[in-house]
Amino acid sequence: MKYDDYIWDLGGTLLDNYESSAQAFEGSLKRFNIEVSHLDIYNALKHSTDYAIQKFASDIPNFLKIYKEVEREYLAQPVLFADAKKVLSEIVDNGGRNFMISHRDNHVLEILDATNIHKYFTEVVTSDNGFARKPDPQSVDYLIKKYQMSNAVMIGDRLLDIKAGINAGISTIYFSNDEYLLQADQNIKSLSEILDL
Repeated sequence: MKYDDYIWDLGGTLLDNYESSAQAFEGSLKRFNIEVSHLDIYNALKHSTDYAIQKFASDIPNFLKIYKEVEREYLAQPVLFADAKKVLSEIVDNGGRNFMISHRDNHVLEILDATNIHKYFTEVVTSDNGFARKPDPQSVDYLIKKYQMSNAVMIGDRLLDIKAGINAGISTIYFSNDEYLLQADQNIKSLSEILDL
């Protein structure tokens, strides 16, 4: 394996959550009698939650809180991408370490427990830690310093994940079925490809 330390994003990288999140967002909008196409919501959420809220619900007070409560119900049965557990396990079995940085709150820990992958992570950083959001490298820098990383990689499905890694001066892997990102050091279409890098 090429790296010693693997810093993961959760949603869209390990967790196949965009469909559930889009359904929750759509349901939240319907509470306010707002109809938006499912595909438009899905694509906006792939960009970011903040972007989707600005686009479809900027005038609704506390919409983020409402949406997150609804989304929590949808994510009660989280689904991992193919080979996620296998890749995390093999990294640990080969002496590597896994870390996670998520914009979500500590509910992430419940998701990791529900998918039985929490045990593969040395540390999980959530929004409750108080770091600036990616692409700011603050959370990545924290992990690099705390664990004295010298051969780390950031893995994510959005440009902001890749920029966080670049801004922290580490390697990057972009995970997407349909896009290629020039800024990333590596592009993969399946998580199992990580084991061959």
